[in-house]
Amino acid sequence: MKKTSLVAIPLVLFSLLVIFLFKGLFSDPRELDSQVKDKTLPTFSLPDLMQPDVTYTPEDLKGQVTILNVWGVWCVTCAVEMPYLTQLKNEQDVHIVGLYFDQDLDPDFGTKTLSRVQQEVTEMLSRYGNPYAYNIFDVYRDTSLDLGVTGAPEHFVIDANGVIRMHHIGDINERVWNTKVGPLYNKLVAQAAKAQGADAHIEVNAVMSDDKSAQGGLQ
Repeated sequence: MKKTSLVAIPLVLFSLLVIFLFKGLFSDPRELDSQVKDKTLPTFSLPDLMQPDVTYTPEDLKGQVTILNVWGVWCVTCAVEMPYLTQLKNEQDVHIVGLYFDQDLDPDFGTKTLSRVQQEVTEMLSRYGNPYAYNIFDVYRDTSLDLGVTGAPEHFVIDANGVIRMHHIGDINERVWNTKVGPLYNKLVAQAAKAQGADAHIEVNAVMSDDKSAQGGLQ
């Protein structure tokens, strides 16, 4: 009986290993659940890449649905997706904000001046298109790490309340936009517009009520 059990244990372990490897082989890493989904943006205070005297915080991303795009000039796939992102901005008014970091500013990779970074970014955007409302400079990659970023490009769909609703790893192309990112983005835009309309309606009613009260007091 003990011999049978000893023989069965390796067989069970082997079977479990095969199942695990089989699932990993056919799973899409882009579909893995993000640790930041449905959470508010982590706290940050970072400069504008081109205007370092301008500082951004999570509050600046509230009030409008935003796609936060993590990218860098060193990222080949970022260059590939940039024309399509620019098309989304120009044709569908998609609000895209860049979260930029540069490997060459890391002591482990070398050094580069800010002016050099700005020059390289300007050249790349001139060549492939500029989809960004502005670029937040993640100088030391702290915010990228807080977001669970493992590379570039990566994208975070953020609703008008500053809550992360999707984390997409990899590029956004026409297929990805039409089947995954776009439907959620458009849904959130519609929800935000409806909420703003409701708020405006409440505000108008409040003003009308105040006017009536004032008129009543004059009689």
